[in-house]
Amino acid sequence: MKFDYKKTGIKILKITGITIGSILLLLFLIPMLFPGTIAEQVKTLANKKLDGELEFKESNLSFFRHFPSLTVSLDDLVLKGSAPYKKDTLVSAKEIGFGINLKNLIFDGVVNIDEIFVSDGLINVKVNEKGQANYNVYISDEKEVATDSTETAIHLERIDIKNVRLKYNDISAKINIDAKGFNYVGKGNLDQSIFDLYTEAKIASLDFTFDGETYLKNKEVDADLITKINTNSLAFVFQQNDLKINKLPISFIGKMNFLRDGYDVNLKIESNNSRLNDVFTALPPKYVTWLEKTKVKGRTDLLLTFKGNYNASLNKKPDLAFAMNIREGSIAYSDSPFVTSNISLKFKTVLPSLDTENLIVDLDTLHFNIGEDYLSAKINSKGLKNMALFADLKSKLDLSKLSRSVGIDGLDFKGNLTASVKAKGEYNAEKKLFPVTAGVINLQNGEVKTEYYPNPITDIKFIGAIKNETGKFKDVDIQLNPASFVFEGKPVFVKAILSNFEDVNYDVVAKGELDISRIYKVFKQDGLDVTGYAKADLSLKGKQSYATNGQYSKLQNKGSLALIDIRTTSELFPKPFLIKQGLFTFNQDKMNFDQFTANYGKSDFALKGHLQNVINFFLEKNATLKGNFVIDADNILADEFMAETSTATGKPNDKSDVAKENPKSSGVILLPTNLNVSLLANAKNVEYDGLKLKNVLGNVAVRNGKLLFEKINFDIIDCNVGINGFYDDLNPKEATFDIRFVAKNFNVKRAYKEIKMFRELPSAAEKAEGIISLDYTVKGNLNQGMQPIYPSLEGNGVVSLSKIKVNGLKLFGQLSKDTDFESLDNPDLSKVDIKSSIKNNIISIEETKMKIALFRLRLKGETSFDGQLDLRIRVGLPPLGLIGIPVVVTGTSEAPKIKVFSKTGDEIEETKYKKN
Repeated sequence: MKFDYKKTGIKILKITGITIGSILLLLFLIPMLFPGTIAEQVKTLANKKLDGELEFKESNLSFFRHFPSLTVSLDDLVLKGSAPYKKDTLVSAKEIGFGINLKNLIFDGVVNIDEIFVSDGLINVKVNEKGQANYNVYISDEKEVATDSTETAIHLERIDIKNVRLKYNDISAKINIDAKGFNYVGKGNLDQSIFDLYTEAKIASLDFTFDGETYLKNKEVDADLITKINTNSLAFVFQQNDLKINKLPISFIGKMNFLRDGYDVNLKIESNNSRLNDVFTALPPKYVTWLEKTKVKGRTDLLLTFKGNYNASLNKKPDLAFAMNIREGSIAYSDSPFVTSNISLKFKTVLPSLDTENLIVDLDTLHFNIGEDYLSAKINSKGLKNMALFADLKSKLDLSKLSRSVGIDGLDFKGNLTASVKAKGEYNAEKKLFPVTAGVINLQNGEVKTEYYPNPITDIKFIGAIKNETGKFKDVDIQLNPASFVFEGKPVFVKAILSNFEDVNYDVVAKGELDISRIYKVFKQDGLDVTGYAKADLSLKGKQSYATNGQYSKLQNKGSLALIDIRTTSELFPKPFLIKQGLFTFNQDKMNFDQFTANYGKSDFALKGHLQNVINFFLEKNATLKGNFVIDADNILADEFMAETSTATGKPNDKSDVAKENPKSSGVILLPTNLNVSLLANAKNVEYDGLKLKNVLGNVAVRNGKLLFEKINFDIIDCNVGINGFYDDLNPKEATFDIRFVAKNFNVKRAYKEIKMFRELPSAAEKAEGIISLDYTVKGNLNQGMQPIYPSLEGNGVVSLSKIKVNGLKLFGQLSKDTDFESLDNPDLSKVDIKSSIKNNIISIEETKMKIALFRLRLKGETSFDGQLDLRIRVGLPPLGLIGIPVVVTGTSEAPKIKVFSKTGDEIEETKYKKN
């Protein structure tokens, strides 16, 4: 029988067509058959497993978004974080898709999520200064328990992330990571509670900052990783991970376990036998630019480890260590005939528990040659305040050859440098210990030129010697003899001899003239500009003990420092600061400020006075700087000193946001304890935030860590105000104060018209008129925002009313309505003294008598700082008020409740202050 190829072919095509058609039909039908079940179970899973606010625009069920996976997609999703960041976004994405296991869905009716897709989103991880993180949103069971067959389960086999920005800001560990263009594909046996994840990741731009210092900037990352993950404890084990940062290959292994109050980490990042050139490609952009013009050769090993437990509440922190080994290195910049060769480096540093006081630095080897010139160094140290030190440094360098060899853009330096320094022993200022040291550093024919100024600093000469043979402070001998340079034809000369650090014996001479604007341009700094002229002729000679013991006649401190037209412009202040002239003269232990005049915007100052114990203050850690000054000013416009910070949009930044990201920026004003300086101020006009003060006179002093206000008086709207008291910081987040205010004949109506701050008071002030006097003493504490902590306030005093008329005050309006005495509304008060005291957030008012029209009122009771009322009022009826109606006022100042013929009120609960 002859085989019919045509019929067979047609049958195959029919079967194939039917099969494909059936598959396509199923692709459309399955999402239509299960949409309610799947959506409901996904929502149930989210509510059960997430401790965070979840929102999304809409959900879709389709095979075609991530073919061939059946995917539940949540569009425009936003997931908020856990406490204390519940209002901040943890994850947002244009789409998050959950791949559904088709077999389990069709045959068992169970929704098993085995894939996750994230695209075009943001993952924003935050950790505050206490170690509290926003990522603790997943609620894991304490034990694995059997689940009902209808519940949704997560058994992941694939994680796919495309074009996501990953931000990690850990304030407690001072770590900031910003990864843009983050693409990630993870595969593995993700249905296990512990599984291996095979990962491919690419980052278009990675920034890494630690403790304010940027280590990686705009770096491209390519990674192949194998990671073991424990979903129950949120633990990661990095088993085999190969990274490439730009051209530098890195191996990354270890583990990281996120805990409720921190993390447990053991990471090891290394690059073995890599090209030295590739290391520079992973450094910040300015080094990459330099690398384009430089031939760098050599091999290197890098090792970074981060190991330990981080828990801020228990004060536990991991150890951080870094090591680098360079061998057979060489650097040749552009077409320079000089090569820095034989570069050898063996370096290691350890920061145990991230504690700088225990910092270990081990520079085992540092060596390089430029022809026959060389530098060789070995330095080992442990600790800071109590430092064990070993150092051995030798060099013979022609700095011109070094400059041309390494080729630092915009900087040329010359000179012959020789050095020989050896030190071994312990440095401890408290124990008066100093390493046994012998060293000399000699620089001759030096010269420095930068791109910022056409002429160099020339004829730089420097001979410095240090010697200590016993290891004690008293035998330290340092000589700078001499140091000099010439700039724009003007020589500057400094000579210094210091010995016996237990009682410093000093002999310092400084002479020279400087055009500050020109020399500043040599070392220009962005955001700061300085111009002007300075001339010094100083001779300082004596012993530290002479000042300490009051033997001022033995001191030989004399000379002067003159400043002329010093103009400073800084991005920290919106206007330039100009010192027209300033003459500092030295006489024994005093530094006198003579002929000191300055301007800032429209503000002007004339300052005279002196500082005492200046030399001792700089030489001795606990020495006290004393001084007295008098400042005279015609005008001080305080608003001019306020720098305006703006965002990229040009709008002012929210200060609260700044404080969140930079916690150090918030806190009370801290005062030094080793200052005893007073300032007598005499200003004709002072303006601040709409307040216009005249004839400001008084003394402000800093003594023993306190700010004292002594007999400060000023006039405002023809009212004389007096202030006495003090301010004292208790810790970086809290301060205390004790102030007495006395104000006489304060015109309420005029204050409302002329003082901006007064117009922001309750609306009744707008309709009030008359005269008020105040004599009040109040003390208490301030929070880190320099705002009063109301429960801490205590005080007492009297407010005197004279010819006061008030319209629209809710208390009297409601009282008039409930008693049917219309004349009680809009009262006209005269010669009323209201005595009160403050404690535990409550203002207690003593019995106060007042006459309103024909009525005689007696008022006493309590009110709180949040507006609660508990007042007793007796409304005395005419004539003479012999018959009275008892009235109780409760509620709040905005919504008072009046009870006529009642003596029972609502006691206001005290709020007692709890000291930290």
